[in-house]
Amino acid sequence: MNKAITDGVLFMPPAFESNLNVWSSGNGTSGSDTYQNAMNAAFVPSDQDFGGCLELQKTATTQKVRYMGQTPMLPGCYLQITVRIKAVSGALPSVRIAGYAAYGSGNNVPGLVEIGPEVALTNYGEVVELRAIVGTGARGGVDMVWGSDPVYGHFGLDLVGATGGIVRIDDIEIEDITGAYLRDMMDWVDVRDYGAIGDGVTDDSEAFAAANSAANGREVLVPDGTYHLANSVTFTTPVRFQGTITMPTDKYLTLNRNFHLPAYIEAFGNEELAFKKAFQSLLNNSDHESLDMGGRRITVTEPIDLREVVATKNSYAQRRVIRNGQFYVTGDTAWTPDTVTSQATYDSDDPRTLTNVVNVANVPVGARVSANGVGREIYVESKNISTQEIRLSQPLYDAEGTQNYTFTRFKYVLDFSGFDTISLFNISDVEFLCNSLASGILLATSGVAFHIRDCFFNRPKHRAITSPGSGCQGMLVDRCNFITAEGGTPAQDRISIAISTNANDVKVRNNRASQFRHFLIIGGMNAVVTGNHFFQGDGEDAGLRTAGVIMALSHISMTFDSNYVDNASLEWTNEYDATPDFGGGYSFSALSVTDNVFLSGDVAPWVAYLVIKPHGQGHYITGLTVTGNKFRSLHGSMDRVDRVDTSFADLDMSKGKHVLVEGNTFHAITTPCYNPLQIDYTQSSASNTWVIDTENKLPFGGQPRTVESLVPISKIETSGNTGVFSMPYARTGQGTANDELHLKWETAVKGEMSVRVRMD
Repeated sequence: MNKAITDGVLFMPPAFESNLNVWSSGNGTSGSDTYQNAMNAAFVPSDQDFGGCLELQKTATTQKVRYMGQTPMLPGCYLQITVRIKAVSGALPSVRIAGYAAYGSGNNVPGLVEIGPEVALTNYGEVVELRAIVGTGARGGVDMVWGSDPVYGHFGLDLVGATGGIVRIDDIEIEDITGAYLRDMMDWVDVRDYGAIGDGVTDDSEAFAAANSAANGREVLVPDGTYHLANSVTFTTPVRFQGTITMPTDKYLTLNRNFHLPAYIEAFGNEELAFKKAFQSLLNNSDHESLDMGGRRITVTEPIDLREVVATKNSYAQRRVIRNGQFYVTGDTAWTPDTVTSQATYDSDDPRTLTNVVNVANVPVGARVSANGVGREIYVESKNISTQEIRLSQPLYDAEGTQNYTFTRFKYVLDFSGFDTISLFNISDVEFLCNSLASGILLATSGVAFHIRDCFFNRPKHRAITSPGSGCQGMLVDRCNFITAEGGTPAQDRISIAISTNANDVKVRNNRASQFRHFLIIGGMNAVVTGNHFFQGDGEDAGLRTAGVIMALSHISMTFDSNYVDNASLEWTNEYDATPDFGGGYSFSALSVTDNVFLSGDVAPWVAYLVIKPHGQGHYITGLTVTGNKFRSLHGSMDRVDRVDTSFADLDMSKGKHVLVEGNTFHAITTPCYNPLQIDYTQSSASNTWVIDTENKLPFGGQPRTVESLVPISKIETSGNTGVFSMPYARTGQGTANDELHLKWETAVKGEMSVRVRMD
């Protein structure tokens, strides 16, 4: 590049023969003294070495010669000043090339180097050639680094040392030698040409911004070095990093034209820091909606507090995506859960609040709460230090009064809990290699439509995905793979849980989960769980099986469809209900379990696939559909597929409605269940009362409460074989266990009857 050629910029000063009134004995600024008619200067028209030249007697300690013309200083340009000089007589001085750096106003730019290397003249008549380079950037061979502040310069030389000597000076040359540093045709600009120093201390923010502005679509080069940026910087042009940068935590780097994680890794030289700075930019810039990790594996040594990383926002509700990469967890103590034990008081009239919490300041938001009467997967949603209160993610079923609570804060690779709200966020095609050290993702305490798809959660220590509040409202988890490290642990001794939720409208679809304690906790209504395969078996003989899916509300309003339930069960509880005892409403209702595969092997015979566990008195079933399912047991039979866990209370089987259990298949199940239940009954001896036992085949030990039909399937006759054509009336809920149906006839009869009864 040569600006004199490409842009017609004039750098070369005039020859001395033209006029000495443009050559100053001062700094070259307007109004300074010139050598025109000076007593110590004269033009020599015919020197044997120089031709025309300036003869000058040194009369000052520093005798200056400066061209008064304004030589422009252009970003990216490098000028070489060349002087040929010889001593003629008198004291021998030293000589150096020098200049004056000027703002556009003409004032001097302070703090810059304005002299080149000093050379001593040692022999009379010996021609000495001096060169010095001035430019905007700290490039190799540049003697005077002026940065981007000077607009122009006055250039020449200084004679220093003893006075009295006479020298002759050839015409001074100023050339654009930028081509020595840059290709003649370049498609990039160098931040050093705009004043960047790269010493790791000097603030290079303005130089980076200037390079971006000058690039005009070309690539910006950040060469070797460490560049400190004290302020946020946005590049609207592509950037190539050979050196690295440092920034304060609350300042961000935005790479609009190459916004992807590999570029940030090149910029910061550290994968973990690079991800943080890229995420920071993702939420602080509107020019990109997704962070492509570029297939990179990021080593993570500590939990990533994403709110702390972003620094500028408490909430975010625009679509953003993290995709296509891998987090690899290493380290030890950084992933150890924090545990705090404090005394607190619970009042069911305020069912989601703990009051008078001792040492509340030390209780972390997002911690799991455990104590007597506390349901599974209850979390600290927020806290108020001044009032000593904690807001819980769900009510407690039996914790009235004051007691000690344990708060356990698991450590997550991606921790969103510092945000008040995160909505519309998407994590796609990302693998979390938790290495039995870390948990996966902790959501914000509120938000809508968080979407996790096509991700792998490999060996999370405690949890894969946790919602500590309502941040899972409308959450979607699609086509993810969850693998625990607890495969060799008996099912009942495992601690890991794949997904826990609290809010409504969750969709969990087409996932696979292997050998967790629980696959999914549903704490809200209107969930859709479809197409998943979760298996929780172990190598134990007659082993226990834990719940794969826990539904923690009585009125669940949920669809469970086309799943593969492998050595696990569905557990339906009301441990999140604010008042566990039934006091009105729908009780256990609105659950549809359709077209699923239930398979187990080597299990204890009393293990069941469908378990209802009431946490209070008076509950009954008011809406349950179980159709089209395939129930099977391998290597031993199961007693039945359904049961009521009476650890806290039983169901009231004298009530109930809208229960449909039909169209299912049962293999190696001793007692299948049906509602309606069809019984083909034979009365061998004549009797006025036929006692028909439902044989415990109504779901969950239900009572026969309704007779849908009575159809004789043989001749009804007296003991004398006389036909009887009248019909009986039915009494339901008979017998000591209320599980019998009695048919009452007007006379003693015998025969066969097909009876269709219901428990609702």
